[in-house]
Amino acid sequence: MNNRIGLGLIALLAFGSALGGLFIGRAWILPQKPVESEIHVLLHHELKLDAQQEAQIEKFERAFAPRKQALELELRSDNARLAAAIEAEHGYGPQVQAAVDRSHTAMGELQKITLEHIFAMRGVLRPNQAARFDEAVTRALTARER
Repeated sequence: MNNRIGLGLIALLAFGSALGGLFIGRAWILPQKPVESEIHVLLHHELKLDAQQEAQIEKFERAFAPRKQALELELRSDNARLAAAIEAEHGYGPQVQAAVDRSHTAMGELQKITLEHIFAMRGVLRPNQAARFDEAVTRALTARER
């Protein structure tokens, strides 16, 4: 009977750890509303960009996309390592801490390149467009509704 209880506790702990890893991974990889989505809707549908602005922004987006994709793939790998570390340690041990630290590097780089991309796009806007763009960025970053 004691073996069954022990095995049951281990299974419950493993299940809880897996759920924790899933929750952490979803929070890092699948944010509820990407910052750039509202910004891109504004740029491409509301600001009435001229042809030159459209061309410049398209150039920025083509350069940004592969960099973003590479970092997102790195984050997925980091999350897999984190899940494995959680499963191995069942707590906040050295493997979990190392996996978290590693993922923070990729997250920070993704945030930096996203901000560079946002500022590059802002740089081609006229002052009235830039004011609306700034409002959208602020809303997106603070999760404020229109």
